[in-house]
Amino acid sequence: MKLNNANILITGGTLGIGHATAKLLIESGANVAITGRDEKRTLKAARDIGAMPITADVANPDDVRHTFQAFMDEYGKLDVLINNAGIGVSKQLEELTVEDFEQIYRVNVFGAAMMASKAAKIFKKQNYGNIINIGSTAATNGYEGGSVYASSKAALRSMTQSWQKELRKHNVRVILINPSEVTTAFGNPDREERNDQPNKLRSKEIAWAIKSALEMDNRGFIPELAVWATNPF
Repeated sequence: MKLNNANILITGGTLGIGHATAKLLIESGANVAITGRDEKRTLKAARDIGAMPITADVANPDDVRHTFQAFMDEYGKLDVLINNAGIGVSKQLEELTVEDFEQIYRVNVFGAAMMASKAAKIFKKQNYGNIINIGSTAATNGYEGGSVYASSKAALRSMTQSWQKELRKHNVRVILINPSEVTTAFGNPDREERNDQPNKLRSKEIAWAIKSALEMDNRGFIPELAVWATNPF
């Protein structure tokens, strides 16, 4: 697709992968809106890169409706939804609670699904569109303490496959990007970005993968793409 003047909505765009992707796509000529739960942080992050800010929590159905209303009022058309918002928790099996699953799934699974549901209605009318889900290599390779997070990303992977089968006949590309460890604020209680490390992935690498996947001619798409650090050891 042509990114110049494309209208793109990115959830969780105030930090990390979402923010880096928004910046790169704006530099490529796209019109980008980012969502974030914290109004002050969202406004600043959007202002820094020239994006449209939408204060919203994907786990809240009313906020999901508000997000699409605000976006369509501004741009009138949606070309790409990037489901990037995600949270995690790491706990040993015997420490898990139902509330742990509910908290993470409301964002990583339910929120992504409700965002995609709204986008699908728009894309079917247009007979065109793109959904990019930000998954994780944890979806196919669990880890100690990863019962909640890894399973939420496995659910997102399964949903992606289902949406591909539903939406291909409407010329909608649904793409799953699975990063391995990225030095972002993810997992930090203070939500501060971690420092770059020479042998670890940065948000920039994932943003580049997203941009490259979108720029493939619309007749083709990449169903699933994993991004690994070359030598993180």
